Amino acid sequence: MLSQELWRTPSRKRDIPYRVFGGVSFYQRREIKDLLAYLRVIINPKDEESLKRIINYPARGIGQTTIDKLLIGAKENNLSLYETIENAAKINLPLNGGTLTKLVNFITTIKTLQIENDRLNAFEIADLVTKKTGMVQELKKEGTPEAVSKVENIEELLNGIRDFVEGQIEIADASGVLSEFLEDVALATDFDNEKDPNADQVSLMTIHLAKGLEFPVVFVVGLEEDLFPSAMSMNTRSELEEERRLFYVALTRAEEHAVVTYTQNRYRWGKLIDAEPSRFIEEMDSKYLEFDIPKDDYVFKPLLNKGIFDDTPSSNSYQYKAKPKPKTSPTKVNTSPSQNQLGKLRKLNSAESSASAPPTTELLNLTEGMMVEHGRFGKGKVMQIEGKGNDKKAAIEFRGIGVKNLLLRFAKLKILNQ
Repeated sequence: MLSQELWRTPSRKRDIPYRVFGGVSFYQRREIKDLLAYLRVIINPKDEESLKRIINYPARGIGQTTIDKLLIGAKENNLSLYETIENAAKINLPLNGGTLTKLVNFITTIKTLQIENDRLNAFEIADLVTKKTGMVQELKKEGTPEAVSKVENIEELLNGIRDFVEGQIEIADASGVLSEFLEDVALATDFDNEKDPNADQVSLMTIHLAKGLEFPVVFVVGLEEDLFPSAMSMNTRSELEEERRLFYVALTRAEEHAVVTYTQNRYRWGKLIDAEPSRFIEEMDSKYLEFDIPKDDYVFKPLLNKGIFDDTPSSNSYQYKAKPKPKTSPTKVNTSPSQNQLGKLRKLNSAESSASAPPTTELLNLTEGMMVEHGRFGKGKVMQIEGKGNDKKAAIEFRGIGVKNLLLRFAKLKILNQ
C-alpha cells in the first residue's frame, strides 16, 4: 500500500513535507504503539503508561482488577508500578497464587529483554520482542484482513528500525541505539502533529482513496509480484482483475506525468529477498513508456559490522515514466505487450538475475588467508569464512579500512593468490 511504502523513505531524511490521507498516522496505529511501548519499557521500566499498555498484551490473564490492585499497592508503598509488580508477593498484595505467577512471568520476560538489549541493536531487540511476546502470532491467528494489515504495519516498523540502525553504522557498538531510535520516533511524531495542513506537501494515499482525484505528478511504487498485485489476490481471476483495475486507476490519476517503480530487493521481516517486477509493467503499451535510471546510487551497508550485504545496490529502482497522453486520445493499458516492450523487460530481468546470482566457483573456493581485491575497499586478507552456497560470507581485513563482512554473491571480489 502506498501509505505504508513511503512512511520510512528519504522524505523524512530530506525534510520533504508530506501528508498521509485516510486513516490514522503510522505511529498512532495500535499495533505500532504496542510494540513501541515494549521498547520503551525495556529502556525505562518506570514508564507507567507504556507498562499498563503491555502488561496484558498479548493477553496473559492480568485483568483490570489486578492492575487496579497494583496501582493502589504502588501508591501505598511509595513504589513505581514496575517495582510493585516485581515485589507483589513481598508486599502482600491481595492477589491469588495464579495471578502472582503471571506477574512473575511478565517481569521475567521484561528482564530477559533488558539483558538482550545490552548486546543487540535496535532492530534485533525489536524483532526479538515480536517473537518472544507472540504479538505477531496472535494477529495471524485472527486471520482477518485487518489483522493482516496490522502484521504488515509491524513488518514496516521493523524495516524502518533496520534503516535507522544502518544509519548508525559508524558507531562502534550497538549500545544506546534503541534509546536513540525512540527519541527519533518522538521527534517525528511531534513533527507530524505540528505540520500545517495547508502547506505545499506531498500527498500519500492508497489507490482506493485516490479514486476521483487527479494530480500533476503521480508515483506508483512497489510494483512487484506479491505486492502489486498482492499475494492475497492470486486465488481467483476476478481478484487479479480487480488488482489490474486498481493499477489502471493509479495511472490515470496523473494529469501530466506518472512514475512507476519497483526494487530488485526488498526487506521483509529484516531479511533481504529478491523482488520480481509486476506483471502489470509488461502489460503497459511500450509507446507510453520511457525508461529512466535513478540518479542516486544507494548502497547496502553492513548492519553494525554484522556483515549484511556490504556493497549491493539497495534500491536500483527502475522507473518507467509515462509520457504525456494526447488530449485527443486517452492512455490505455494494453494487456498484450509488444515484442519491443517484452524485449526490454527480458534484458532488464536478465541484468537483475545476474545481480543476485550464486557466487562464482572461484569465490566458492575462497579460503582463509587468501589475498583479494575489492573495487571500493582495495586489497585485503580473508580472515574467516561462514555459511554455504548463496549465503556464504567472508570476513576480510582491508588495508587502512579494517574488517568488512561481505556476502560473496554480491562482493565482486578478485582473488589475488590461491
